[in-house]
Amino acid sequence: MIRYALAGGLLAATLFAQAQTASAPSSPAKKDLVAKVIKLQQPGIDGVARQLVDMPVMQMLQQAGIALQQRVAADRRQAVAADIQADARKYAEEVGPIARERVNRLAPGVIAPVLEEKFTEDELKQLVAIIESPVNRKYQALGPEMQKALTEKLLAEMKPVMEPKFKALTQTISGRLAPASGASSGK
Repeated sequence: MIRYALAGGLLAATLFAQAQTASAPSSPAKKDLVAKVIKLQQPGIDGVARQLVDMPVMQMLQQAGIALQQRVAADRRQAVAADIQADARKYAEEVGPIARERVNRLAPGVIAPVLEEKFTEDELKQLVAIIESPVNRKYQALGPEMQKALTEKLLAEMKPVMEPKFKALTQTISGRLAPASGASSGK
């Protein structure tokens, strides 16, 4: 009977200790490790801001390229394209720093609680060691080169498939957006 009481007491004490640990605030050392992980991930955090700015610009430039072919005289296309690219570059130069400042302000408050909750102090130490390892740094440095090579290869393979289908889609959408009188006169 005493054995069961001791076991029950130990179990209760263990559960209480685990509950305390789960809700206890992070130690200063753990907070420092979390801050270090966030700092080490700075290029990825900046990439979020860059992607937020660049994605809509890239989509707009693609649409403008199609419109150039359809609406601008051949002798003016190059000049208009250069002006559009300059406008897009100006937008990115104006909005990019704002997005980067905001993501850097938001990241610690968003990422730190997740890291503190999901990782132990020992796991954070291991994570820092992995991120700082020379092999990881070398691999990460190759990321843009590998992405560029893959993108170029994918584009080369997909262009013959995508281009005619995208042109057909553009024509279909343009036809649907044409004024009703223009649509009825073609029938």
